[in-house]
Amino acid sequence: MDSSSERITEENPPRRRYAWRKHRNALSVLAHAVLFLFALFAAFGLAYNFHGWQYWIVHLFLPLAVIALPIKLVVFARMQQFHGSWRFVGLRDLAAIAVATQISSFFFIGAFFLIENLAHTMTGEVLIDRDAKFRQSVFLIDWAATINLVAAARVLFRSYYEYMRGKDSTVELRILIVGAGDHGQNLLRELLRSGHAGYNVVGFVDDEVANLGHRIHNVEVLGRTNQIKEICKQHRVDELFIAMPHAKPKEIREIVRFCEGNSVKFRTIPAMSDLIEGRVQVSQLRPVDIEDLLGREPVKLDTEAIGAELTGKKIVVTGAGGSIGSEMCRQIALFNPELLLLIEQAENNLFEIHRELIAKFPKIDIQPIVADICDAVRIEKIFRTFQPSEVFHAAAHKHVPMMECNPGEAVKNNVVGTRTIALAAAKCGVEKMVMISTDKAVNPTSVMGCSKRVAEMFVQQYGYRASTQFITVRFGNVLGSSGSVIPIFKQQIAKGGPVTVTHPDMTRYFMTIPEASQLVLQAGTMGNGGEIFVLDMGDPVKIVDLAHNMITLSGLRPGEDIDVVFSGTRPGEKLFEELLIDGENVNPTRHPKIGIWQSRREEWDEMIDKIDRLIASADDSTPDTIRKMLGDIVPEYQPAA
Repeated sequence: MDSSSERITEENPPRRRYAWRKHRNALSVLAHAVLFLFALFAAFGLAYNFHGWQYWIVHLFLPLAVIALPIKLVVFARMQQFHGSWRFVGLRDLAAIAVATQISSFFFIGAFFLIENLAHTMTGEVLIDRDAKFRQSVFLIDWAATINLVAAARVLFRSYYEYMRGKDSTVELRILIVGAGDHGQNLLRELLRSGHAGYNVVGFVDDEVANLGHRIHNVEVLGRTNQIKEICKQHRVDELFIAMPHAKPKEIREIVRFCEGNSVKFRTIPAMSDLIEGRVQVSQLRPVDIEDLLGREPVKLDTEAIGAELTGKKIVVTGAGGSIGSEMCRQIALFNPELLLLIEQAENNLFEIHRELIAKFPKIDIQPIVADICDAVRIEKIFRTFQPSEVFHAAAHKHVPMMECNPGEAVKNNVVGTRTIALAAAKCGVEKMVMISTDKAVNPTSVMGCSKRVAEMFVQQYGYRASTQFITVRFGNVLGSSGSVIPIFKQQIAKGGPVTVTHPDMTRYFMTIPEASQLVLQAGTMGNGGEIFVLDMGDPVKIVDLAHNMITLSGLRPGEDIDVVFSGTRPGEKLFEELLIDGENVNPTRHPKIGIWQSRREEWDEMIDKIDRLIASADDSTPDTIRKMLGDIVPEYQPAA
C-alpha cells in the first residue's frame, strides 16, 4: 500500500466513526442479549422463589431461553433499539423499550404455546417437562424485568456521563437559566449531557408562579426574573443563559437591567425555527448582543411587488462596499436580477462584497466597478454601457464631525455625487432612482445633514422634470454600521475603557442594517417619483443606557470595571434626532413602517442657482462661507454652536 493510501485511511474521521459505530452496535446487541437472559433468569427465580434452581435452570430456563432470546433480539433490532446512543436516552426511548418488550413478549408467549402444541402433536413429547410444574407467571415477570433492566442500564449509562464525567472538568462555570419552560428544560438536559464541559447549573428563574420552588431534573426554580441580581450574588453565578427564543427585546433589556452591577455574562439560544427537532444544543448558545436589546419585529415585505421590480432587471448600487450599500446588494441579489452593478470608490470594500456575492449567488451576473460618483463622464459611460433599469444610491459621506471639518467634501460627495448620478440616470433612460438619506437632514444642525437635505431637494425637484422616477428614503442610525457608536463602544470595552458618551441626554433612533435595506426596497416599489419616504424608527434610545447595557453584556460592571465618561457634544451633533419637519405632515402608506413626507415645492431656477454657486465654492471658500450658503438653500439649517 502506498503512503497516500495510508494517509487517507489514517486521517479520514468518517471511516473511523463508521468503524466505531459498527463495534458499538455489536456491543449493544451483546449487552441486550445479556440483559434479556438475566431478565428471564430473574423471572424464573422470582416465580419459584429460587427453590430447586438446579432443576428448573436445566429443564425450564434453558429451553425457554432458546425461544425468547432470538425473538427479543429480532424485535428490538427491527425497532432500531441497537442504534441509539445510550448517552442521550430520554422518555421517548424508554417508551420505545416498553413497546419493543410488549411486542417481543407477545411473540414469545405465542411461540412457546405453538411449539409446545406442535411437539406434543407430532412426537407425543412436550417442550417442558410436566413434572416441572411450569408457572406461567414467568411470562409476566419476564416482561416487567426486561423493561426495567434495559431502561435501567441506559439510564445508568447516561448518568455516568452526566455526573461522573462532569467531575473531570477543572473549570466549572456556574450557570443560571432564565426560563423554566420547555426550552429551558431542553437546555438543562443538554447541559447535563455535556457535563464534561464544566457547566454547573445552580437553578432557574421564571416568572410563571406555578414553577416557583419546583425542581426540574433536580435543579430548583429559585425565583422570578426581578430577583436575578440577588440570586446571582447568592449563588455566585458566572453566566446567564436566556432560554426564551421568543422573548421580545424589551424583555431582554429588563433582564440585563436587573443584572447591572453583577459580573455575569449573557448567552441565549436561537429562535426555535433555527433549532433542529427542537433540541437545544450547547454549541448553539451565542452571546447576547446589543441587537437583541434594540432589535425589532421582523419586517413584513411585499415580496411579489419587490420581485416584480427587481427580478430579471439590471440594477445599480452606488456605495456598494459600505454598510448600507453592501446589505442592499445582498437583499437585491435574493430577487435574482439579471445584472447587479457594484459602484464603489474604495477598492478593498468593493473586493470584499464582490467576493461574497459571487460565492453566494453564482448564477447572477455581478460586475464590480471602481468609480467616483462625482466623475460625470465615467458614470454616464457606465450607465450607457450597461443600461440599468434601477439605481439605488447609497454612496455618501456620513460622519458628522468629519464633515464639519471638511464641509467642501461633504458638498462634493453628497450634493455633486447625487446630482451626477441623477443626471446620468435621466439621460440614459433609467426607470427609477432611489436615494438613501438620513434623519439628520430634518432641521439639520450639521454640514452632513444639510448636504443630504440639499441632495434630497435636488432629486425631488428634478424628478418633476424628468421621465425617471426619483424617490428618497430617509431613516436614522443603523446598528453596527462602520464608524457608528456600537463598534466604537465595543473597541473601548475591549481595551478596558473608558466608554465615552458625548452627553448624558444624547438619544438616537436605531434599526438593523437588514431591516433598513429591506424597507428601502419596499419603499422603492411604492414610489411614483418625487416622494420622500420616512421609515418608522421605533423608540429613541439614550446613548448612555446603550453604553451601560453593552458593558453589562460583556460581563463587566459600569462605573466599576469600565468607566463611562462624558466627552461633550461634537461639532454638528444634536442631542435629539428628529424624523419630521415642524409644520409638515407624514402620511401613512400601505406599509405600517413606511410613511410619506409631504414636503414643500421649491422654486427650481432659484434652487439650482444656489446649488451651482455652492458647488463652485466647495474647494475655494471657508467653512463658514459654505455653511452660510447651505443655510441659504435650506432655511431650517441651524449650525450647532
